[in-house]
Amino acid sequence: MADDQFPGWHGTTIIGVKKGGEVVIAGDGQVSLGPTVIKGTARKVRRLSPGGYDVVAGFAGSTADAFTLLERLESKLEATPGQLARASVELAKDWRTDKYLQKLEAMLIVTDGSELLVITGAGDVLEPEHNIAAIGSGGNFALAAARAMMDSDKSAEQVARDAMAIAADICVYTNGKLTIETISK
Repeated sequence: MADDQFPGWHGTTIIGVKKGGEVVIAGDGQVSLGPTVIKGTARKVRRLSPGGYDVVAGFAGSTADAFTLLERLESKLEATPGQLARASVELAKDWRTDKYLQKLEAMLIVTDGSELLVITGAGDVLEPEHNIAAIGSGGNFALAAARAMMDSDKSAEQVARDAMAIAADICVYTNGKLTIETISK
């Protein structure tokens, strides 16, 4: 799809950092429509608890599409309790093969405190290298910044916060109003 059909598609930054026995997912709050900031305090990181099993998810892309995917992920997790990778693969298969879901424009970072995964509409379920996952328009900036900090004494949360601050300074579609969720196993 052309960018002009989804003018807000590239606008956000989500990062997941796994370090020191915990995983942190952080997301900025900016919602943009083309060159206009519509909202600065959106929550793009959510905690899901299907059947008492905690999962944290962050999304980039169309909000309505992401909520649809989060609902589907929650139902997959209810069907396969405690098996994040399996639920993610099932979601990715549905997303790739279902005619309705194929049109959804979003990406997800998910974690249960032990696994950190990126789920895409291309049918990918990726476990990132270096224990860092980043998506969205500022994702590469946040990823590079976080990788540079991983050998420091900083906690997972501080690495995520600092990486997001750097991304917000560089990417015009990212702001510094963060939602942060931490989970550990």
